[in-house]
Amino acid sequence: MLIRRLAIIGLGLIGGSLAKAARMANVVETIVGFDADRMQIQRALQDRVIDVSADSAADAARGADVVLIAVPVLATANALHAAKPGIGVDSIITDVGSTKQSVLAAAQEVFGTVLPKFVAAHPIAGTEKSGVANALPDLFRGHRVILTPHAQQDVAAQTLIAKLWEAVGARVVTMEPARHDAIFAATSHLPHLLAFAFVDMLSRLEGADVDIFPNAGGGFRDFTRIASSSPRMWHDIVRANSTQIAALLQRQIDELQRLHQLIERGEWQQLGEVFEHARAVRERHLARIE
Repeated sequence: MLIRRLAIIGLGLIGGSLAKAARMANVVETIVGFDADRMQIQRALQDRVIDVSADSAADAARGADVVLIAVPVLATANALHAAKPGIGVDSIITDVGSTKQSVLAAAQEVFGTVLPKFVAAHPIAGTEKSGVANALPDLFRGHRVILTPHAQQDVAAQTLIAKLWEAVGARVVTMEPARHDAIFAATSHLPHLLAFAFVDMLSRLEGADVDIFPNAGGGFRDFTRIASSSPRMWHDIVRANSTQIAALLQRQIDELQRLHQLIERGEWQQLGEVFEHARAVRERHLARIE
């Protein structure tokens, strides 16, 4: 057994899915869970996602070998502060947040330093659904999990968390925290922002509910699927990584203005070249990862 007692603070899609996956992989003896939303705790018990419920984050952390923080990134500091009285000196703390510099800053704020046994992690997996009811035991299989070691990192703690993710089918890689945030601003955070903005723009057009959305087809569904993601979670991610996202958003605005000029001037060959280049880049990327 890899972990005797795992505490999960935040019983949403990711926390719940890791609990299910760890149980299926037989790497955890006991899973105790806490969530500020009692409905999530009740559903987690009902679906046997957790073995034991806790009345507080500190109670969940007490006696745990590993404490997993699985809350929106801007709630990390509050969750760590709430769990702190129950965290033992030998406990490993880890997270699943989509921004790593903000998470490490939260750990610094709560503990006065980033504890050696704090292992910052980000599973590159998810769906547009949220809540423990949508947890999936195979959510992480074949997906990357990125660990972002810090200056005080305990190597044994990092190794154990890597083994946990590998046991549930993930591929673990390491990355410097700032580099992580820059990459995911481009590949995840900005696309979510654009999807939300696009749907919001369409909703303000005349006849949106009568003509536009009823006639939306597969292209609309494909492009906007991620706009069904948790608004609170993505609000927090954009705030936590705002500098990186704002810079990329400005570049996207500049690109849209360039396309607007091509259309207004009727420069159709140049527009077609943009489309051809974008298609080729995407197809090359898909061929590489598949």
